[in-house]
Amino acid sequence: MLALPTHGVRSLLRLVLALAILIGGTAAAVAQSRLAEFLAKVPPAELFPGADHYDAPQGTPPVATVRAGERVLGYAFVNADWVDSTGYSGKPIQILIGLSTDGKIAGARLMDHHEPIVLIGIPPARIAKFIAGYTGRDVLDLAKAGPEGHPPVDIVSGATVTVTVIGESMVHSAIKVARSKGMAGTAVAIETLPRGEIDPAHQAPADWIGLLGDGTVRRLQLSVGEVSDAFARAGDAEAAQHPESATPSDFFIDLYVAPISVPTIGKRLLGDARYDTLRKSLKPGQQAILIAANGAYSYKGSGYVRGGIFDRIALLQGEQSIRFRDRDHVRLADIHAPGAPGFQDVDIFRVPQGSTLDVTQPWRLQLLAERAFGARGKSFLTFELGYQLPASYLKPLPPPVPAVAAPTPAPEGVAVWKMMWRAKAGQIAVLTAALVVLTAIFFFQDWLAKRPVLYDRVRLGFLAFTLFWIGWYAEAQLSVVNALAFFDALRSGFRWEYFLMAPLIFILWFATAASILFWNRGAFCGWLCPFGALQELLNRAAKLLRVPQIRVPFFLHARLVALKYVIFLVLFGISLSALGTAERAAEVEPFKTAIILRFARDWPFVLYAGALLAANMTVERFFCRYLCPLGAALAIPARLRMFDWLRRYRECGNPCQRCGNECPVQAIHPEGHINPNECIQCLHCQMLYHHDQKCPVMIQRRLKRERHAATAAQPPALPPRARVSDTGAGANVP
Repeated sequence: MLALPTHGVRSLLRLVLALAILIGGTAAAVAQSRLAEFLAKVPPAELFPGADHYDAPQGTPPVATVRAGERVLGYAFVNADWVDSTGYSGKPIQILIGLSTDGKIAGARLMDHHEPIVLIGIPPARIAKFIAGYTGRDVLDLAKAGPEGHPPVDIVSGATVTVTVIGESMVHSAIKVARSKGMAGTAVAIETLPRGEIDPAHQAPADWIGLLGDGTVRRLQLSVGEVSDAFARAGDAEAAQHPESATPSDFFIDLYVAPISVPTIGKRLLGDARYDTLRKSLKPGQQAILIAANGAYSYKGSGYVRGGIFDRIALLQGEQSIRFRDRDHVRLADIHAPGAPGFQDVDIFRVPQGSTLDVTQPWRLQLLAERAFGARGKSFLTFELGYQLPASYLKPLPPPVPAVAAPTPAPEGVAVWKMMWRAKAGQIAVLTAALVVLTAIFFFQDWLAKRPVLYDRVRLGFLAFTLFWIGWYAEAQLSVVNALAFFDALRSGFRWEYFLMAPLIFILWFATAASILFWNRGAFCGWLCPFGALQELLNRAAKLLRVPQIRVPFFLHARLVALKYVIFLVLFGISLSALGTAERAAEVEPFKTAIILRFARDWPFVLYAGALLAANMTVERFFCRYLCPLGAALAIPARLRMFDWLRRYRECGNPCQRCGNECPVQAIHPEGHINPNECIQCLHCQMLYHHDQKCPVMIQRRLKRERHAATAAQPPALPPRARVSDTGAGANVP
């Protein structure tokens, strides 16, 4: 039954060659700065009041001098050219920034972003308002800002990390530009401060009170009233009026922090056994801190629950911002030091590989305070706790040894996408194992289909895994937005790093693309799509509850399936000129609402997703059949598949209609032909193909075998005996 169509192979080769040429031609372009492009779109006066022209960009990374006549007002640059500004989408958030000659941000404009694709879209106007809050601010003051130094993060839920990346990239890129231009006060870096090394002979205080007293453990104490006052001063009256407690003196948070990778501190706070375990888990030079807290507010944050990101805390040192993921985190029950109180949260955070923290130098813990109000309103403020290791823990560094050879270049930092893959190593292993199992199911589908009960249990179990683990736990739901972003990257500048930032999504896309060559789009749509799994499981439940099922007449069904192709083509056309608009229009997919956000969204989105699932209760996989743009996008290249694995009898469709009647998506035409564009490879028709109680052909074969077996089981008939004549002569007796 396997066929290798020559025309399909040629078409595939042409497609691969075209993509290779396109990728090769665009890959070089992405390395180029977009400063000149952005300057052409923004008048000088919009970035610098009174400016009338830009000079041509100079240098690497490029900077353009901004002038009023011959007078230099400042410099224009793009944040992404100087620092990493990559967000959730895997693409850099690009901001055109004007820096005045006195080190202040004269103006800034958001030029390009796709944040965030996975969670909730951010209204561009609100991001622009946030960015405008930096106008007129001195970048050195911002870098050293205290609790209320930065603009309030008044953005919708789920965007805290994204907005923090925007703010930090603006400040840090501006400082780098200021230093490159020799602006006063910006030449001093952390590397020029007096340095020392840990003194192993120094012993930390023996109890909790002593550790607090000498500054070994630092404390950030905020009351509910203080946080409310901070929101009020920031101009957010609504947030100020919704405190966590009716008593202003109650703790908002009572937080403590200390670097436990310093041996004597670690042993005091953890105890010898737990410190020894921590020491063995740390790489050479890797640091770890301990954070403990009580109060109405948790520093862990909702991001950690959703995707392994602690979005409420960060370490700041110099121009570096360090964030933690679940892999960097160890939860503790208590603190070992005598006299230490009990805490709601006690955690160890290891500094991720690729980031560095010098515990002998000052650093800061940044806390993002979040306050919810109303149905969906949320506001944010940042508070900081500075930390400097007490001088008693340090001894001066020995005099440097004269160099006798050229220094070895320092190793480059680990790429962000590599860090993401390391952090997701466990999930990657689970998903890879699931894909191996699914491949085995397809390659040995005849063996499985011949065992109806086993087939049904395997399929039910895999669908449950897809919904609960791939969808609701790992949040690896593919979307047509991913496909549109891929096409846009091919046109505007392709980099694999953008797509490698989300390991599970990348693996699923790779597996889906490979499976298209063998089984059309069915491997994903029928087995790996969490929303598809949700639909099928709900429809099974509906059938058990005897909910009436509607079978759409085939002539109507054949016309309705075209809707999803129309939707995809409209989205694709919009994306060619306005990718952001296409991403918002892609809300026709209920994936974010039902899978990523698990229905925790505004009521119109929940109502829309609920309506689709309600339709699915009577018309199985209603959304997959008629509305899914991702299914349409996958069906188009699936025409290139090289094999046909689904087996059929000559009698299928004429006269037998059983497979067509039971197909969950009506992919089987009345004449018995399977439409590969609509087939989801559920293998139900293959189970019927081998079933000798349901398939008429197999029933006839079974009956024939049974008759043959019954005939073979009967004893051979004896010849008739001759009758003895009345004469008694005995003649004719054998």
